[in-house]
Amino acid sequence: MKVRELLIYAENLANENNKEDSAVKLLLMHYLNKESYELIMNMNEEVSIEEETFFKEGVNKYIYDNIPVQHLIGYEYFYGYKFVVGKDVLIPRSETEELVSYVLANYDEYFDKKEVDVVDVGTGSGAIAITLSLEESKMNVDATDISEVALVQAKNNALNLGADVNFYDGDMLDPLIKMNKKYDILVSNPPYIPEAEFVESIVKDNEPHVALFGGNDGMFFYEMILAKAKQILKPKSIIAFEHGWNQREKMELLINKYFPNSKFDIIKDMNGLDRITFIYN
Repeated sequence: MKVRELLIYAENLANENNKEDSAVKLLLMHYLNKESYELIMNMNEEVSIEEETFFKEGVNKYIYDNIPVQHLIGYEYFYGYKFVVGKDVLIPRSETEELVSYVLANYDEYFDKKEVDVVDVGTGSGAIAITLSLEESKMNVDATDISEVALVQAKNNALNLGADVNFYDGDMLDPLIKMNKKYDILVSNPPYIPEAEFVESIVKDNEPHVALFGGNDGMFFYEMILAKAKQILKPKSIIAFEHGWNQREKMELLINKYFPNSKFDIIKDMNGLDRITFIYN
């Protein structure tokens, strides 16, 4: 069977079962060990029986066993970097790449490219913290997480990618407060899905609930962070959040409660949805 025929077979199967056809393309790239452009250039190449068998087994696990492709191949690319992921951490999303981009842009403007101390609260796989460290050498980056297994994953990703990040075990800001640490930038993508909200089974059944759900209204962890943030922030500082597309008004209420004198900006993502908030102190 040719590459083209195998891809069409898998994409049709995915579409028939309400799965993402882009996911099976990632699987094919993985099993054939090809980049996207190489796959396109070699559509008429014959696939070995062994490669075809492994690929079809992977497709069946994704479509019928409901296992995320990232768990099958063991990694996800984030901001161009290869992060090892598994069932103990949230799979990095493209919306979070946008958060990182805005943090880097606002750093340039707000701090004039001076050396700054940055913390990523609830780091998970380490995607935000590690990417910021690799993208901007003048950022001294720390990260926290309450999950010890997530921190092991994050530390391994930092080691594999050559990032200089300090990781601390603890609930949100608590370990930082104990050490009396102070930061120029606090960034976080905490769990923000309301507990009663519908979540696709492939997410709910495979990714850690501690990284998904944020209390009754999804705002539990934002309030936890904002209530204590002044204890770890320098006088001139930025707070950057990713949040749910429908949480703008709730976010505004929390900012006005804890940072009434600070300017803030709520930014739409590439899909035109309110997704990112910056608070400027």
